Amino acid sequence: MNSDTDDEFHAFMVGRWPSLLRTAYLLTGSHHDAEDLAQAALARAYAKWDKVRHSDDMAAYVRKIMIHVHADRFRRRSVREWFTPWLPEAPVADPTVQVEYRSVLADALGRLPIRQRSALVLCYFEDMTHAQVAAVLGTRESTVRSQITRALAKLRQDGALAALTGRPIPARTGLTELAAQNGTIR
Repeated sequence: MNSDTDDEFHAFMVGRWPSLLRTAYLLTGSHHDAEDLAQAALARAYAKWDKVRHSDDMAAYVRKIMIHVHADRFRRRSVREWFTPWLPEAPVADPTVQVEYRSVLADALGRLPIRQRSALVLCYFEDMTHAQVAAVLGTRESTVRSQITRALAKLRQDGALAALTGRPIPARTGLTELAAQNGTIR
C-alpha cells in the first residue's frame, strides 16, 4: 500500500479503536482477548483495505470482520492459561473489578450462546438497528429479533443478575409474562 492509504487506515484505526475494543470486550469477556480480537480484526481489515474503504460503512464492515474472527476463534478455543510456580512481582488492580454490575453483566453475557450475545452487543451496546445487526451477522431481521428476545429472557432468568438487582427469578414464566413483569423488552 502507498503512504496515503496507510495514513487513511491509521486514522480509521485510531478513531475506531475505543469502539472496537469495547465491542470486542463485550464479545469475549476478557480485556486481553478483546485486544487480541480487535487487533486481529484490524489486521484482516488492513489486508483488504481497498474493499473496506469503498464500502458504504467502514465501521460496520470492520465490526462484521470482528464477528467472523470471534466466531473462528470460538470454534478453535483451546486452553490459553499457563500455570507458573511464582506470582507476578507487583499485582495490578483491575479497575473493572470495582464495577460489580459490569462484571456480573459481562459474565451473564458470556453464558449466552454466541449468536444471541452478538445480536445483543451490536443492538444495545453499539446502538445498531435490527436491520444493521442482520446485515453484520448475515441473517434476517426476524432472526435478529428472536435472538435478542431469547437472550433478554435468559438474562432476566440469570441468577447472578437477579441477585444483583434484588429481584426474584419468576418460576417457569413464559416470555410474555416476563416481558409484562419487567416491561423492558424492546
